[in-house]
Amino acid sequence: MEQWRQRLGSSSWWRGGAALLAGALPALAFPAPSLWWLAYVALVPWMLLARSAGTARRAALDGWLGGLGFMLAVHHWLLPSLNVFTVLIAALLGVLWAPWGLLLRRLLHGVPSPGRAAAALVAVPSGWLMVELVRSWQGLGGPWGLLGSSQWQVVPALRLASVGGVWLVSLLVVTVNTGITVLLVARGARAPAVAGLVATVAVTGAAWAWAPRPQTDGQLRVAVVQPGVIDGADSGTRRFDREEALTRQLAGRDVGLVVWGESSVGFDLAERPDLARRIAALSRAVDADVLVNVDARRPASGTGPQGQGIYKSSVLVGPDGPTGERYDKMRLVPFGEYVPARSLLGWATSVGKAAGEDRMRGTRQVVMDVRHGNRDLRVGPLVCFESAFPDMTRSLTRDGARLLLAQSSTSTFQHSWAPEQHASLAAMRAAETGRPMVHATLTGVSAVYGPNGERAGAWLPTSASAARVYEVPTAHGSTLYVRFGDWPVHAAVTILAVLAAAEAARLLRRRTAASEAPPAHVGL
Repeated sequence: MEQWRQRLGSSSWWRGGAALLAGALPALAFPAPSLWWLAYVALVPWMLLARSAGTARRAALDGWLGGLGFMLAVHHWLLPSLNVFTVLIAALLGVLWAPWGLLLRRLLHGVPSPGRAAAALVAVPSGWLMVELVRSWQGLGGPWGLLGSSQWQVVPALRLASVGGVWLVSLLVVTVNTGITVLLVARGARAPAVAGLVATVAVTGAAWAWAPRPQTDGQLRVAVVQPGVIDGADSGTRRFDREEALTRQLAGRDVGLVVWGESSVGFDLAERPDLARRIAALSRAVDADVLVNVDARRPASGTGPQGQGIYKSSVLVGPDGPTGERYDKMRLVPFGEYVPARSLLGWATSVGKAAGEDRMRGTRQVVMDVRHGNRDLRVGPLVCFESAFPDMTRSLTRDGARLLLAQSSTSTFQHSWAPEQHASLAAMRAAETGRPMVHATLTGVSAVYGPNGERAGAWLPTSASAARVYEVPTAHGSTLYVRFGDWPVHAAVTILAVLAAAEAARLLRRRTAASEAPPAHVGL
């Protein structure tokens, strides 16, 4: 039996497959499965594998393959669009976990001492957070699938998000996984492992008891218009007609704002004043402003910061027509809305559904004044993919937004996990900022969350073609995350810097001792 176990353990193919599967396991904590509790143990198999590697090279390979498995599992719904390019991107991003595998082996290989175990409890979560930070760069795909986002429906985790954003939630989830791993491999180091787990519970309890909470100060009735999938040569015209018909159903329902989804208008309103007049007529009929999303080419004479090109823009329309309030999408989806380094990677358009033409970018975020009774309501719009970025909603909140809005569309991915994953992100953004958030989709899952991240009504599923009114609680006050920003990231950088300095000092002492040692006596 022992011989079979050694043979199995030495098989690189077995280890490679195990690393891929272990890395993919945490994806089950995200929607649609939403096995949120799994996140607290899902990294343990991956950690056990990497720390048992016979060499540093093998540990790095285990980290890379696990990262490849994780990225493929979380983004598997991209396969129909990008085909083999999805695997290539996942493999490139998976390299970010190679140093994490090395770190696990360095601190937990063999039978770790209490000191090494204690170091692992702070360094391993910090290393994971660095991986999440680097891959969150928009050019590398953005912060989709951050481990902390899997806890979007767990109230204590949402409270933690109000203190340190999704970063703090990720940090503590990985700490729990590390503590469990230490308990399994180091009997003599159980004290620091238990201390780490107790500290995690204590931090969560402290956030629950003392973290500032947004103060609810009223309610706003927001209508979401979701037309659903409409295909065909004249889909843009038929979609607009459907959105118009659904919006007319809201007349007399005392709504304060109507929100259409991403790409809900396929024509530039300056070029199509007839459409602008029809939306203005809807605004008069429902007695509320209408926020639409224009996905169209803007002529060179337009007011865009970069002139002619295709923009995705949130445009506010009132009873007299467009109000002049407009936000141009700033962070574009790699390959979906532009091809990075198109001269080198333009071939991706021939093997999948990558963008044939790059969209244009906006240059600044915008807080809009929405007509609401006798007063204005300040709202902060985002477009689709941007709801994944915590810094954008934090910036809008600091600029005075009382309501956060994301206009989205997942028409290409209707039958995958993507719509549910996307809708869940708004809960985390609401909890981080203490501001309610509306996630309105053209197709997909529409959702609304209150200022604590709690649901403010049932989701509109992918099968829906409807207009729904939500009672959205408004709030004032500031969360600790809005005040202090990404402090968990800074703490993680400091921890890793201290660890690197200690390791460098250890190596220097070893080299100094070796150079000062007397030469061995050689007898004749």
